[in-house]
Amino acid sequence: MALRGGPVTMPMDDIADFAALDPFFRIIEEGLSGLVDGEHFFDLLAEDVIFEYVISVPGYPRRVEGRQAVAGLYRGYGNVMVLRSADSLAVHRDPRTSVVVLEYAVHGRAVHTRRAYDNRFVSVITVKDRKVTHWRDHLDPVAVFRATGWPAEDREDRWRKSSDLLTACGGFRWCRRASTR
Repeated sequence: MALRGGPVTMPMDDIADFAALDPFFRIIEEGLSGLVDGEHFFDLLAEDVIFEYVISVPGYPRRVEGRQAVAGLYRGYGNVMVLRSADSLAVHRDPRTSVVVLEYAVHGRAVHTRRAYDNRFVSVITVKDRKVTHWRDHLDPVAVFRATGWPAEDREDRWRKSSDLLTACGGFRWCRRASTR
Protein backbone atom coordinates (compact mmCIF):
# COMPACT_ATOMS: atom_id res chain seq x y z
CA MET A 1 0.00 0.00 0.00
CA ALA A 2 1.22 3.50 -0.67
CA LEU A 3 0.00 6.29 1.52
CA ARG A 4 0.23 9.82 0.21
CA GLY A 5 3.50 10.36 2.12
CA GLY A 6 5.19 7.65 0.05
CA PRO A 7 5.29 3.89 -0.10
CA VAL A 8 4.70 2.24 3.22
CA THR A 9 5.50 -1.32 4.24
CA MET A 10 4.61 -3.23 7.39
CA PRO A 11 3.23 -2.51 9.92
CA MET A 12 0.92 0.09 8.30
CA ASP A 13 -0.03 -1.99 5.27
CA ASP A 14 -3.59 -2.50 6.47
CA ILE A 15 -5.12 0.74 7.74
CA ALA A 16 -8.24 -1.24 8.77
CA ASP A 17 -6.13 -2.60 11.65
CA PHE A 18 -6.32 0.87 13.20
CA ALA A 19 -10.10 1.44 12.88
CA ALA A 20 -10.54 1.68 16.68
CA LEU A 21 -8.48 4.89 16.56
CA ASP A 22 -10.34 6.62 13.71
CA PRO A 23 -11.82 9.42 15.87
CA PHE A 24 -8.33 10.17 17.25
CA PHE A 25 -6.86 10.20 13.74
CA ARG A 26 -9.58 12.57 12.46
CA ILE A 27 -9.20 15.11 15.27
CA ILE A 28 -5.41 15.17 14.86
CA GLU A 29 -5.77 15.60 11.10
CA GLU A 30 -8.18 18.48 11.74
CA GLY A 31 -5.86 20.12 14.26
CA LEU A 32 -2.87 19.93 11.91
CA SER A 33 -4.79 20.85 8.76
CA GLY A 34 -2.81 23.20 6.51
CA LEU A 35 0.42 22.57 8.42
CA VAL A 36 1.29 19.05 7.30
CA ASP A 37 0.99 16.98 4.15
CA GLY A 38 -0.87 13.70 4.06
CA GLU A 39 -4.34 12.23 3.97
CA HIS A 40 -4.11 9.84 6.95
CA PHE A 41 -2.55 10.18 10.40
CA PHE A 42 0.46 8.04 9.49
CA ASP A 43 1.05 10.14 6.35
CA LEU A 44 1.51 13.18 8.60
CA LEU A 45 4.47 11.65 10.43
CA ALA A 46 8.09 11.96 9.34
CA GLU A 47 9.76 8.59 8.84
CA ASP A 48 12.03 9.31 11.85
CA VAL A 49 9.37 10.91 14.09
CA ILE A 50 9.91 10.72 17.86
CA PHE A 51 6.93 10.20 20.17
CA GLU A 52 7.33 10.83 23.89
CA TYR A 53 4.61 9.81 26.32
CA VAL A 54 5.23 12.24 29.18
CA ILE A 55 2.17 11.41 31.29
CA SER A 56 0.97 7.91 30.54
CA VAL A 57 0.22 4.56 32.18
CA PRO A 58 2.57 2.02 33.80
CA GLY A 59 4.35 -0.21 31.33
CA TYR A 60 3.61 1.99 28.31
CA PRO A 61 6.78 3.07 26.50
CA ARG A 62 8.05 6.53 27.35
CA ARG A 63 9.67 7.03 23.93
CA VAL A 64 9.02 5.55 20.48
CA GLU A 65 11.18 6.34 17.47
CA GLY A 66 10.03 6.09 13.86
CA ARG A 67 6.73 6.05 11.99
CA GLN A 68 6.79 2.26 11.70
CA ALA A 69 7.28 1.88 15.47
CA VAL A 70 4.38 4.25 16.21
CA ALA A 71 2.16 2.19 13.93
CA GLY A 72 3.32 -0.98 15.67
CA LEU A 73 2.45 0.50 19.04
CA TYR A 74 -1.01 1.59 17.90
CA ARG A 75 -1.85 -1.59 15.97
CA GLY A 76 -3.36 -3.42 18.97
CA TYR A 77 -5.31 -0.47 20.38
CA GLY A 78 -8.64 -1.99 19.32
CA ASN A 79 -7.95 -4.99 21.56
CA VAL A 80 -8.17 -2.66 24.56
CA MET A 81 -10.22 0.43 23.61
CA VAL A 82 -12.55 1.37 20.79
CA LEU A 83 -13.11 5.08 20.28
CA ARG A 84 -16.47 6.36 19.09
CA SER A 85 -15.71 10.10 18.98
CA ALA A 86 -13.23 12.87 19.63
CA ASP A 87 -14.02 16.53 20.37
CA SER A 88 -13.13 19.68 22.30
CA LEU A 89 -10.27 20.50 19.94
CA ALA A 90 -8.22 23.57 20.79
CA VAL A 91 -5.28 24.43 18.56
CA HIS A 92 -2.40 26.67 19.65
CA ARG A 93 0.22 27.41 16.99
CA ASP A 94 3.56 29.15 17.14
CA PRO A 95 4.75 29.60 13.55
CA ARG A 96 8.09 30.95 14.77
CA THR A 97 9.02 27.66 16.50
CA SER A 98 6.94 25.28 14.33
CA VAL A 99 5.23 23.99 17.48
CA VAL A 100 1.54 23.16 17.61
CA VAL A 101 -0.25 22.30 20.84
CA LEU A 102 -3.45 20.30 20.44
CA GLU A 103 -5.91 19.88 23.30
CA TYR A 104 -8.67 17.35 22.67
CA ALA A 105 -10.84 14.66 24.21
CA VAL A 106 -11.61 11.11 23.09
CA HIS A 107 -14.60 8.97 23.99
CA GLY A 108 -15.15 5.26 23.64
CA ARG A 109 -15.35 2.02 25.54
CA ALA A 110 -12.88 -0.45 27.05
CA VAL A 111 -13.18 -3.78 25.23
CA HIS A 112 -12.86 -6.14 28.20
CA THR A 113 -14.81 -4.25 30.86
CA ARG A 114 -17.28 -2.49 28.54
CA ARG A 115 -16.80 0.61 30.71
CA ALA A 116 -16.93 4.08 29.21
CA TYR A 117 -13.60 5.66 28.32
CA ASP A 118 -13.36 9.44 28.31
CA ASN A 119 -9.93 11.04 28.29
CA ARG A 120 -8.37 14.43 27.66
CA PHE A 121 -5.04 14.91 25.93
CA VAL A 122 -2.49 17.63 25.38
CA SER A 123 -0.14 16.89 22.49
CA VAL A 124 2.84 19.15 21.85
CA ILE A 125 3.84 18.65 18.23
CA THR A 126 6.80 19.93 16.22
CA VAL A 127 6.33 20.25 12.46
CA LYS A 128 9.24 20.53 10.02
CA ASP A 129 9.05 20.33 6.24
CA ARG A 130 5.28 19.74 6.53
CA LYS A 131 5.71 16.55 8.58
CA VAL A 132 5.38 15.83 12.31
CA THR A 133 8.91 15.28 13.60
CA HIS A 134 8.33 15.27 17.36
CA TRP A 135 5.28 14.52 19.53
CA ARG A 136 4.99 14.87 23.31
CA ASP A 137 1.79 13.38 24.68
CA HIS A 138 0.07 14.00 28.00
CA LEU A 139 -3.06 12.12 29.06
CA ASP A 140 -5.07 11.36 32.18
CA PRO A 141 -3.95 7.88 33.30
CA VAL A 142 -6.79 7.68 35.83
CA ALA A 143 -9.29 7.70 32.94
CA VAL A 144 -7.51 4.65 31.49
CA PHE A 145 -7.54 2.90 34.87
CA ARG A 146 -11.26 3.56 35.36
CA ALA A 147 -12.14 2.20 31.94
CA THR A 148 -9.94 -0.90 32.17
CA GLY A 149 -10.86 -1.65 35.79
CA TRP A 150 -7.33 -1.34 37.10
CA PRO A 151 -6.50 -1.47 39.93
CA ALA A 152 -9.27 -3.64 41.32
CA GLU A 153 -10.77 -2.90 44.74
CA ASP A 154 -9.87 -6.32 46.13
CA ARG A 155 -6.16 -6.51 47.01
CA GLU A 156 -5.66 -10.04 45.67
CA ASP A 157 -7.50 -9.18 42.44
CA ARG A 158 -5.46 -5.97 42.22
CA TRP A 159 -2.21 -7.93 42.06
CA ARG A 160 -3.59 -10.41 39.53
CA LYS A 161 -5.01 -7.67 37.32
CA SER A 162 -1.88 -5.59 37.73
CA SER A 163 0.13 -8.54 36.50
CA ASP A 164 -2.30 -9.03 33.59
CA LEU A 165 -2.09 -5.34 32.76
CA LEU A 166 1.69 -5.25 32.73
CA THR A 167 2.13 -8.50 30.81
CA ALA A 168 0.15 -6.79 28.17
CA CYS A 169 -2.40 -6.91 23.66
CA GLY A 170 -0.92 -6.12 20.37
CA GLY A 171 0.61 -2.69 20.16
CA PHE A 172 -1.01 -1.50 23.40
CA ARG A 173 1.89 -2.93 25.39
CA TRP A 174 0.61 -2.12 28.90
CA CYS A 175 -2.38 -4.38 28.36
CA ARG A 176 -1.33 -7.16 25.97
CA ARG A 177 -3.11 -10.17 27.39
CA ALA A 178 -6.88 -10.15 27.33
CA SER A 179 -8.22 -10.38 30.84
CA THR A 180 -11.38 -12.16 31.89
CA ARG A 181 -12.50 -9.28 34.10
